Amino acid sequence: MDSRIGYDTDFLAWTEEQARLLREASRERINTPIDWENVAEEIESMGRSELRAVESALVRVIEHLLKLEYSPAVDPRGTWRRSVREHRDQANDTLGDSPSLRSKIDLAKSYRRGRDYAMEGLEQDRLPADLLPPDCTYSLDQLLDEDWWPLNRHGLT
Repeated sequence: MDSRIGYDTDFLAWTEEQARLLREASRERINTPIDWENVAEEIESMGRSELRAVESALVRVIEHLLKLEYSPAVDPRGTWRRSVREHRDQANDTLGDSPSLRSKIDLAKSYRRGRDYAMEGLEQDRLPADLLPPDCTYSLDQLLDEDWWPLNRHGLT
């Protein structure tokens, strides 16, 4: 039975395995004009692109969840909620294609970026920049859960 990871079951793990196998093949000194190392690097970079896509989507989820939680503004709330739903879908779809990505997500980095973007928007509402927590108070499961929303600090829905 073949124990290799399938392209359709975990794309990231597949790219990592294929890159490893290509590097092993290059050490065999097979006499073909293939640039093994760069081909392996390109395959690995495809997997890294998937991780960047998930983290980018999480940055937007975090940004807009923080605004929904801390902003007293009424008008843009629907737009923020829609953005959260869209970016959650993107992250969940990518994680569905590459489940091993979940363990590689740098949530602290995504939070710092999302917090920075949220602070810019909240400062327009004349809220202090230090209002937002310095560390992420949301779990990855909450960020990805389509039914989870933080409570607004001003009683808005």
